[in-house]
Amino acid sequence: MTTTSMVQGANIQIAATVVRAELVWKQAGDGLDADASALLLTQERRVRDDNDLVFYNQPRHASGTVRHLGKHDDGDSVTDTVEVELGALEPDIEQISLCASLDGGTFGELSGLRLRLLDAQSGVELALFEMAATSETAFIAGELYRRGTGWKFRAVGQGYASGLAGLATDFGISVAEEPEPEPAAVSEPAATRPPQMQPQSEDSLPVDMRKRLDLRKEKVAVCLTKHGAQGVSARVVLVLDASGSMSSLYRDGVVADVVERMAAVAAQLEDDGTMQAWAFATESTQLPDLRIGELPTWLQTHVPAGRGPRFERLVKHRGFFGRRGREEMQDIGWGNEEQKVIAQVRAYVKENPAAVPTLVLFFSDGGVYNDVQIERELRSAADEPLFWQFVGLGQADYGVLERFDTLTGRRVDNTGFFAVDDIAKVSDEELYDRLLSQFPSWLTAARAAAILPA
Repeated sequence: MTTTSMVQGANIQIAATVVRAELVWKQAGDGLDADASALLLTQERRVRDDNDLVFYNQPRHASGTVRHLGKHDDGDSVTDTVEVELGALEPDIEQISLCASLDGGTFGELSGLRLRLLDAQSGVELALFEMAATSETAFIAGELYRRGTGWKFRAVGQGYASGLAGLATDFGISVAEEPEPEPAAVSEPAATRPPQMQPQSEDSLPVDMRKRLDLRKEKVAVCLTKHGAQGVSARVVLVLDASGSMSSLYRDGVVADVVERMAAVAAQLEDDGTMQAWAFATESTQLPDLRIGELPTWLQTHVPAGRGPRFERLVKHRGFFGRRGREEMQDIGWGNEEQKVIAQVRAYVKENPAAVPTLVLFFSDGGVYNDVQIERELRSAADEPLFWQFVGLGQADYGVLERFDTLTGRRVDNTGFFAVDDIAKVSDEELYDRLLSQFPSWLTAARAAAILPA
């Protein structure tokens, strides 16, 4: 049997009834040591209780169907193994998340990191998933999940900067934490409080940022004129992928640069220079509106350079089954649930109607797998005054997003998609041309279909 070499987001059918998941890495000279673990999850992607975590301090599930078999060191590589009896799992367990964690360093410091999935009875390797990592201290390497009467495996490869404690907490594991001391109350006379500030104008931006904004607005205007949409107005909504695999793009300032470049689109199209924004991972959240004149503050608050996305809370001295540390935990999770944020944006537009159409600028690095739910949302949205422009950041699996232009059965084509290997190397002219090339044709089609006023 030929081994299936997997890429992030890919999935395969599993015929074996008992499988072994081997986390493998090259022996590190500095003593870094990773640990494999497994979470037994229900249909709601939550554990039933703390016993549904199997790891080094809790090596056998009460049902006996999931077991942590421990480590093997052959002198060159280290292997940590979890075994799962798929055929004997309790009926309410819909998914096994195969996880990895690391203390005292990051997975980016380990070489040769991979997950091997084997038929435990025959020893045949079913899948091999080689993972890339940077600053993560915990990983969802892959997941086994029910599909009909059988099981499938998906290569996930998405991480946390919060260790096993943060990862497990996100799926419902109770983790005791020490309360942080409350800051001493400081009374402040009402007369000394600053007055409510009015939104700042573009003129208040730092000189360099204002110059970039002005130049980019001109390029946006030229692009719209080129495509027959001169002088058009629109509400602009920004959607940012904040899943674990995006961490390096936030840390390296790529996302902050994307936001600044999209601010020019909003500044040109929006009458009030304000852009709504969402972030999504396993869950989604609406961020405070981005007012163009307050761009530096907004960026510093939500996507500061050199750090991950700030949709987190800091947890100090978290205790977890005998290990203690300092972690950050993402409140919105690690995964890719695009359909949830699409539904939220649709609801927002319905509840807040505007006299102008809405342009949604949706950035994702892929790993799309909820194709059916996403397609359902976007098909339903075809009768709404929204155009969805999806931008892929890399070469990952974008699923239905990149196939949508070929799908029939919609009153109008309400989506666009393109992907770039490195968006930082794409010129403003090229980026805006690709970003706005389909929006004008949608405006024409939507007017003809009476989705927009003529």
